[in-house]
Amino acid sequence: QFFFRVLSAGLETRVKNWKSFYHALKSRLFNLQKISRAYQVGQYHYDIGNELYRHMLDTRMVYSCGYWRTAETLEEAQEAKLDLICRKLELEPGMRLLDIGCGWGGLAAHAAEKYGVSVVGITVSKEQVAYARNYCKGLPVKIMLEDYRKVAGRFDRIASVGMFEHVGYKNYRIFMECLRKLLTNDGLALLHTIGRNSSVVIANRWITRYIFPNSMSPSAQQITTATEGLFIVEDWHSFGTDYDTTLLHWFGNFDKNWECIRNEQYDERFYRLWKYYLLSCAGSFRARNTQLWQVVLAPLGRRKEYCAPR
Repeated sequence: QFFFRVLSAGLETRVKNWKSFYHALKSRLFNLQKISRAYQVGQYHYDIGNELYRHMLDTRMVYSCGYWRTAETLEEAQEAKLDLICRKLELEPGMRLLDIGCGWGGLAAHAAEKYGVSVVGITVSKEQVAYARNYCKGLPVKIMLEDYRKVAGRFDRIASVGMFEHVGYKNYRIFMECLRKLLTNDGLALLHTIGRNSSVVIANRWITRYIFPNSMSPSAQQITTATEGLFIVEDWHSFGTDYDTTLLHWFGNFDKNWECIRNEQYDERFYRLWKYYLLSCAGSFRARNTQLWQVVLAPLGRRKEYCAPR
């Protein structure tokens, strides 16, 4: 509620210092999300222990915004989100799906089980690879430790859920070119990402220092500019207020299970950092300072009409 009030009043725009200029210059001069740095966020954030995420997330360990239109629990919201993605992609048995940023395998398993597709999932986290391979065992799912720029092959559908925030503005066009190269001419891609209200080249410095190194959220303009000449934007779905609800459920689980989580690695400092992270982000979404988008993309020239489910 504190951050909701601060951000609703626009107070963050009134505070400027030389460090903001320094970080903006650094972001312009260097590609902070180049391939050699791509695995840093995996090591720093996602590899810190599956037990932490098991106690904080739903049973599928889906670490992205749930869909709360008809859901009453976190479990229902995440299942609704996964199914919404599959329906938006018009998945059919026999298709090949590429899951960029597959996490712990929740979407890959759901798509393979419920829609009969084969899935290739990639992530930059070693812990996620180990967990997802076991979670998807027996399903037509292949999980790889790989950067999106190194993937080869052709796919009928591509999903990127909660990963575009790690791409960086210097690589948005490269990301879209990779999608187009990997996608069949009559395919569909879905981009599920946190978004900003304005186009900037500097990320939230607290988040990049303590939570997600080298991360930044895109603006709508940055996304559409990156797609020009490659894709048709078939659908743009905004439901950022659902992230407020999702984050409160994550913090509720984190707080409730803290005594089970805490150890030498997860100390009181860690608790304060993550409480600040989860609740400040919830306040930002509540203030509509931050957005959550699902964007459906089709290659230029696709003639079939697209009707997006909700």
